[in-house]
Amino acid sequence: MKRQRVSAAAARRIALAAQGFGIERPDGAANLGHVKRAVDRLGLLQIDSVNVLTRAHYLPLFSRLGNYDSTHLDGLAWGRRSRRGLFEFWAHEASLLPLASQPLFRWRMERAAAGTSKGGLQTFGREKGAYIEEVRREVEDRGPLAASDLSTAGPKRGPWWGWNDGKLALEWLFFAGIVTTATRRGAFERVYDLTERVLPASIQALPTPSPEEAQRELLRLSARALGVATEFDLRDYYRLPVADTKARLAELVEAGELLPVEVEGWNRPAYLDPAARQPRRIEARALLAPFDPLVWERDRTERIFDFFYRIEIYTPVAKRKHGYYVLPFLLGDRLIGRVDLKADRANSKLLVPAAHLEAGVEARDVARPMREELRLMADWLGLEGLQLPRAGALGREWARMSK
Repeated sequence: MKRQRVSAAAARRIALAAQGFGIERPDGAANLGHVKRAVDRLGLLQIDSVNVLTRAHYLPLFSRLGNYDSTHLDGLAWGRRSRRGLFEFWAHEASLLPLASQPLFRWRMERAAAGTSKGGLQTFGREKGAYIEEVRREVEDRGPLAASDLSTAGPKRGPWWGWNDGKLALEWLFFAGIVTTATRRGAFERVYDLTERVLPASIQALPTPSPEEAQRELLRLSARALGVATEFDLRDYYRLPVADTKARLAELVEAGELLPVEVEGWNRPAYLDPAARQPRRIEARALLAPFDPLVWERDRTERIFDFFYRIEIYTPVAKRKHGYYVLPFLLGDRLIGRVDLKADRANSKLLVPAAHLEAGVEARDVARPMREELRLMADWLGLEGLQLPRAGALGREWARMSK
């Protein structure tokens, strides 16, 4: 099939619109409906334990909605069974996903239960089957349990973040779909219960698609969320197997559900969602979390935005270039800078240890909208103060503006 050509600028705008940056934020505080629609648009929110600023799953919604009530997301994820709208599973890493997509992951759960998936948990499952069943029965008998609640969890040990056998057993059951997250407590500790007691009956009653149809639908969702993407981009969104992706992708192209395209400057073939919006202009403004789906695939970020981005949490201090928890700043349709952020909750301040501009970007063009976005974030986090740096081009411009 002949591939149509897409300019680099058009591809950038398509990608931004697909991610929800082609529309204005709600006028005033976002409500539950806004939150639901934003999550449905993205398809998932990645979960991460780092809490320097706020937990990672809250930030993509702030980037798109502005000042929203994060308890809306909490209720959808871990609220009463009758009001749930999300569930946790391994999709793009640990993720929150719309309940309606739960059947699309049953093939992955079945492979995990059968021991045909890869990874350390599968080895544990083969070696500790009797113990895993003991843990399952304990959850069944006692109700929602964290790993720390198990009567025979065992000592922490080496790999897997020092997980003990109890935690490994619960995670095996989680990956197999036998248990799921009932709630989170304390320091974001996962509390497990039998899936049949957590998910609404209407979701459990949905038919289970074949692995092939589930994978096709996941690729459709990936394409909808990305707009225009390479095979790897589409596969990576939900971490689909290589061989399965190639087969399903060919089927979707044959059916006309994905359009092969050539994108200016990309060295790999790409695919366009036929329903993707192709705006002539994007007027967005957002701070983006390191795990935001717009930027989490670093090679794609560089390909689309000419923006080299690596999170430096695990980099020794002396070798960090931009800071510890650095958020790219989107203005218009470009990533034009980045800021290192920390929430100082004890002193009710949003700290900005450093701010950096991309080459060729003038501080006077960026300083005001970036400061306004930082102030909005501080308000959203319930922090009274905003502490800006004095050094660098942005620091000097902010100091000049405050005189």
